[in-house]
Amino acid sequence: MRLVWLALAVWGAIHPMRWFLDWFADNGLSVSGLIAAWHVNAATSGLVWDLTIAAVSLTVWVGVESWRTANWRGLLAVPATFLIGVSCGLPLYLFLRRADV
Repeated sequence: MRLVWLALAVWGAIHPMRWFLDWFADNGLSVSGLIAAWHVNAATSGLVWDLTIAAVSLTVWVGVESWRTANWRGLLAVPATFLIGVSCGLPLYLFLRRADV
């Protein structure tokens, strides 16, 4: 399963980033414009909030479990989650937490 988690983390980093890079190519490096695009309608706002809540939940889980187990490398999933996305952060954490097996 470790290789499955790693493959999903790589896919979760590359595939969504393609869409962000396309958006930045069309609209420039405007973070405020990107945030406005995320809230263009109720469906996209709902998706943004869904992913935000999932990212916060994952961060709390990673923090608590890393503290409990002293598996500090799992904390790498936190910046991956907020800088790339939950689609990378979650499988990366699952990969990292099984790295000792």
